[in-house]
Amino acid sequence: MADSESAINRPGNGVDFCTLGMFILDDIEFEGPTPPVYGILGGAASYAVIGARMVAGKEHGKAISWILDVGSDFPQGMLDVIHSWGTGCVIREDKSRLTTRAWNGYGPNEKRDFKYLTPKLRLEPYMLSDAQVFSRTFHMVCSAERCIHIVEEILRRRQELQQKGDVPPLRSGRPIFVWEPVPDRCTPEEQDKFFAASRMVDVVSPNELELGMMFGRQGWKETRVEDQELVKTILQSGIGPEGNGVLVIRAGKDGSYSYSRNHKGLWLPAYHQPNPDQRSPVVDPTGAGNSFLGALAQGMVSEGREPIQVIESVLESSDTWKQIIHTWGNNGQVPKALICATTAAGFVVEQIGVPSLTRGEGEKELWNGTEFTERLRIYTQRLCRTLEESPQTHDWLIG
Repeated sequence: MADSESAINRPGNGVDFCTLGMFILDDIEFEGPTPPVYGILGGAASYAVIGARMVAGKEHGKAISWILDVGSDFPQGMLDVIHSWGTGCVIREDKSRLTTRAWNGYGPNEKRDFKYLTPKLRLEPYMLSDAQVFSRTFHMVCSAERCIHIVEEILRRRQELQQKGDVPPLRSGRPIFVWEPVPDRCTPEEQDKFFAASRMVDVVSPNELELGMMFGRQGWKETRVEDQELVKTILQSGIGPEGNGVLVIRAGKDGSYSYSRNHKGLWLPAYHQPNPDQRSPVVDPTGAGNSFLGALAQGMVSEGREPIQVIESVLESSDTWKQIIHTWGNNGQVPKALICATTAAGFVVEQIGVPSLTRGEGEKELWNGTEFTERLRIYTQRLCRTLEESPQTHDWLIG
């Protein structure tokens, strides 16, 4: 039983994005008067795929690859939704077990508690097809120890296939690894492992609460001197094999803060900003971080495609943006991908569960009734004004 299993296994079939996150049926209980929901489509894999798929668009949808484990209780209607995304989804059905299900409970400041309600079936690198192993990007949400294992195994499998001559065109270089530390392992006891895993990946992205917990604090704020020193400590330890990877701190309604060596810093506001004259469109933050990182990964390999072209067309006249591009290098690969990520996360928070995908005039894809590239244009235009009115310095990164 597979959506694109035969296609995704064919040698030379290009995969842009592959997640090792799990699909989960979510039960969610909220703080306040919002009633709970049960058995909705969720899990890190689903949301990361949604983010990557938005950026990829219909044209490159099949290059978004993942594995979906279906148990005896899996709703058919949910399968129809997943098929509608048009991704390279490999569906594995096992009637002898229940689908992985979990409970999510939200408290103040979007703090989430989480526990599994049925046995989990996590993905391992050996389960990936040869085409998936040669994905251009990988997304992981896991402990530091598991992160290291996944990276090592994927690189080992790629090397073995290369030695056999089974290498898809233009896929011989190192892929991009994006790591999302799992919240329950963000503890002071895990610090050494966190540093070790960070040196294996290209992007490491805790949220501000998780980063604080990792270092025995209540949270993280860029304006606090001790938290600025923490960022410098992480960068000095190194992210990625050459030490020049990116730390992306997701801060919910406050946007994201991204840093890399050589004094690179960038704050991006969240897509939805508070407006006292309007009711907030933000309904549920579940999965927004996963979608942010899925979109970030896909954005990093989307140079020359429509979303990146939209960003460039809006920001090409901004001197501040030109300076950001110069500072970050690589033609602004990371800042452009972060704009894609922020826009994708904006869709995910607007409802309980995943955004809806429908077709508009001329078969245009509409997420929650809007084209992704149109939202991208709107956000980038706002960002352009923000950058010109409030240039960012991040002087504290120096020294």
